[in-house]
Amino acid sequence: MELNSKKVTVQKSASALCDFLSDVKNFEQLMPENISKFEVIRDDAFVFALKGMPEIALEVKEVQAPEKVVLGAISDKIPFTLTSNIQAIDETSSEAELLFSGEFNSMMAMMIKGPISKFIETLSENLGKL
Repeated sequence: MELNSKKVTVQKSASALCDFLSDVKNFEQLMPENISKFEVIRDDAFVFALKGMPEIALEVKEVQAPEKVVLGAISDKIPFTLTSNIQAIDETSSEAELLFSGEFNSMMAMMIKGPISKFIETLSENLGKL
């Protein structure tokens, strides 16, 4: 299952945005209002939970500065990645798009598609407010 957010313009250079997204503690600023938990567990990993959803632990899997940051689930139960694709516009702004990619059976995919779509759109909107 693959889901894309809309592209948003961020008032940060591509390298500054890449640095921001590579630092996991910054994701707390991007989380939806219905977050019930956010905890940095390592320099490159954090755990979060939204109300009514199980906890999810993510870690930085790959950084291709300044155009890509890939986060991935630590648990094999819900295997997925969240990729931030960054494109420079000029020296002080860039464009970002989030791509969610996961391997789920069709029943699980049906159940999580709506909440995950809403989640990545919220992350994307909050990126645009930086």
